Amino acid sequence: MATPSPEPAPEQLDGRAGYDPAFLGPVVPLPLPVDPGIAVVALPYTHFTVLLRPDRRLAAATAVAIDGALLVDLHREGEWRLDPRVPKAQQAGKELYADNDFDRGHLVRRLDPVWGADADVRSANADTFHFTNAAPQHSAFNQGKRLWAGLEDYLLANAAQSDRRLVVLTGPVLRPDDPRYRGVQIPLAFWKVTGFLQDGALASTAYVLDQSPDLPDAAAALAAAEAADQPPPLGAYRTFQVPVHDVAQISGLDLGPLPAVDRLPTPPVPAPPAPGAEPGPERWRELQRHEDIVLGAGR
Repeated sequence: MATPSPEPAPEQLDGRAGYDPAFLGPVVPLPLPVDPGIAVVALPYTHFTVLLRPDRRLAAATAVAIDGALLVDLHREGEWRLDPRVPKAQQAGKELYADNDFDRGHLVRRLDPVWGADADVRSANADTFHFTNAAPQHSAFNQGKRLWAGLEDYLLANAAQSDRRLVVLTGPVLRPDDPRYRGVQIPLAFWKVTGFLQDGALASTAYVLDQSPDLPDAAAALAAAEAADQPPPLGAYRTFQVPVHDVAQISGLDLGPLPAVDRLPTPPVPAPPAPGAEPGPERWRELQRHEDIVLGAGR
């Protein structure tokens, strides 16, 4: 039986520059909570930054800069580990994922920051395996999850005119009523916002991955699972292209200039949700394939 790698010392992560807000030229800042009462800890890694929300033991958001022209197709290697710069009690570690159907879903996709010099390639790959960059996702690999996993590849292939550069902000939708399991509230949806240059100007698109249970009485099923400290019943993934403004609303994050440069035309249901209500699939564009993504002129 192989001996697990020891946890790194904090100084082994010294010097990590993290996400570069000026990577595209126009500044795309880190997505910070609008509510000043929500605390996050910024953890810089190689080419990306995780904004950890200690009260949820998960990331509130991640931000990565991707240089598609310099990406290296490094084979998968790495062991999941805690980040030694923050207390263990503020991270959801291996105990959350043991003996159930949860995947340790990379928020920053493993290959996205793996570009540049060899030392950067290897440190970026290893950095993505910190539990701060993970969130529990259903292990079923259905069409919706396949769409989600390939979003960056598709967008990079359509970004040749901008030297194949992207910035990608990703995170779970952290709702106050998310079901609790093993001391961690499990998110039922995830969001992703991309920034890129189109005709020399900043542009953006946004997406939501929904794994809410598709059951006649989903609320009761989630409550029963929580009461028994069982994994919540999760549904098949559905992937949507959504207004960037909607992601700002459901995440509670300031997305800087990105909502104003959204490439998605006016949503199918133009009326915004009622005050205090959360936007949802009735005004979102469900994707069946990557070619369904709208990259045309914005509003």
